[in-house]
Amino acid sequence: MAARRILVVDDEKNQRDILQMILTAELDETGAPLYEVKTSSSGQEALRTFKHENFDLVLTDLKMAGMDGIQLLTEVSQLDSSTPVILMTAHGSIETVKEALRGGAFDYLEKPLDRAKLLETVAKAVSQMRAVDEEIIGVSDAMERVKKMIVKVAPSPSTVMIRGESGTGKERIARAIHKASPRVNERFQAVNCAAINENLLESELFGHEKGSFTGAHAEKKGLFEISDKGTLFLDEIGEVSISMQAKLLRALQEKEITRVGGTRPIKVDVRVLAATNRDLEAMVKDGRFREDLYYRLNVIPINVPPLRQRRDDIEVLMKHFLHKHSANAARGMKLSTEAKGLIMNYSWPGNVRQLESAIERALLLAEGDEITAEDLPLEIRQTAQIEGTGGFKLPPEGLSFEDLERSLIIQAMEQTGWNITRAAKLLRLSFRTMQYRLDKFGIKRPNRGKGDAEEEEEEIEQL
Repeated sequence: MAARRILVVDDEKNQRDILQMILTAELDETGAPLYEVKTSSSGQEALRTFKHENFDLVLTDLKMAGMDGIQLLTEVSQLDSSTPVILMTAHGSIETVKEALRGGAFDYLEKPLDRAKLLETVAKAVSQMRAVDEEIIGVSDAMERVKKMIVKVAPSPSTVMIRGESGTGKERIARAIHKASPRVNERFQAVNCAAINENLLESELFGHEKGSFTGAHAEKKGLFEISDKGTLFLDEIGEVSISMQAKLLRALQEKEITRVGGTRPIKVDVRVLAATNRDLEAMVKDGRFREDLYYRLNVIPINVPPLRQRRDDIEVLMKHFLHKHSANAARGMKLSTEAKGLIMNYSWPGNVRQLESAIERALLLAEGDEITAEDLPLEIRQTAQIEGTGGFKLPPEGLSFEDLERSLIIQAMEQTGWNITRAAKLLRLSFRTMQYRLDKFGIKRPNRGKGDAEEEEEEIEQL
C-alpha cells in the first residue's frame, strides 16, 4: 500500500525537521515507509502547496505569523473538506483548539510534543483511512476524496446523505462510515425503503406491539431499537411516503420512537445514514419530500461519482471482481486484450454493480483460462461495434434497442458536457426529442448545480 502523504506546517525549522524525521522513520510490516512527509514554513506556503498536490493529512502549528493554524484549517476545508487536519498548540490555547475541533479539525496535540502521542494520533487518522481502503475499492482522485470524507465524518454522530446513481456502491460507503466510526463494534442495519410497502415499513423501522394489527401475534422490535448504539442505513430514502417522512423526522429530532399500536416512547441512540439516487431538491420543491427532513438528513452530504467519471477505477475493480468470483470456480483466469479493451472503454451506465455482474457472467461462460470478448455481455460488445469505423452492423444474435439507445444518449451528453442542444445535434435529434428521451430513460446530470440548471433554461429559451 502506498505511503500516506502528510503536509507538516510550522514556522520553526527545528520543529519541522524533528516531525519529518519521526514520521518518515515509521515503517510497515514489509519495511516500506508508512508516511511521506512534505514541510512548509508558513500557512501561506502550505496553502499554495496544498492547492497543487494531494495530501492525506495536514499537521499544522496553531500560532504562526501571517496565516495561523485556524485560518489554514478553514482554507484547507474550503479546498477539500475531506482532508483531516491535526493542530499542534501550547497548553494555553486549548480552548481555541476545542473550538477548532467543532469547526472540523480532526484532533489536536499539545506542545511540547510527545512522540508516542504524535504517532498514535497520526496513526488514528491513517488507520481509519486504511480501514476505508479495505472497504472501498478505487484509486481515482474522485474516490480518494470520498474516502477522506468518510474518515472525516465517521467519528461524528451526525446524519449523512449519500448521493449517487444506482449501482455506484452507496451501501458500501455507509458500511465504511460505520467501520471507521466509534460504533464499529455495534450493529449495522440496512433497509431498502423502496422494497417495503408503507404499512410494513413503519413496523420494520419502529416495531409493533402484540395485537396492533392482523398477524401481529407478538411484539416486535424495529430496526431503530435493534440498531441502538449502532448505525441504521436507510437506502432509497426518496421513495418514502410523506406520512412516513413525518414519523422519520420525529425519530431523528427526538431520538425516540413509538411502536405501531404502542403509546410508550422508546429512547434510541442511532446514527442514521441515508442514500438516494433521486433529485431530492426537486422533490422538495414539488412537495414530494419534506424540506425539514431533507435538512435533517443532509447534514453531511457525500456524492459518489458514477464509474464513467472515474475511469481510473475500472481496472482495479475489474481485478478485484476477477479474484472475488474466481475463488470457487477457476483460479488464474485472465482477460484477453480485446475483452479488457471493451471493459475499459465501456460507459457502464449500471456502474460498479453492472461491472461486477459482467465479470461474474464472463467467468461462468469462459472456456479455458482466458475470458474473451464473446464471454462479455452483448451490450458491451454492441458499444464497440457502434464506435468502430466500419459503421454499425446488427449482430446475428440481435440486441436490445433500448439499451443501445440509452447508451448512445449518455455518451452524447458526456461528450458535450451535458449540453442538451449540442448532444441532440450529435445524434441528429431535435431538442424536444432529446429532452423526451432523457426523461424516458431517467437520465440526469450527476451533481447538477445551479449554473447547470440556468444553462438548460437558457437553451430552452433560445428555442
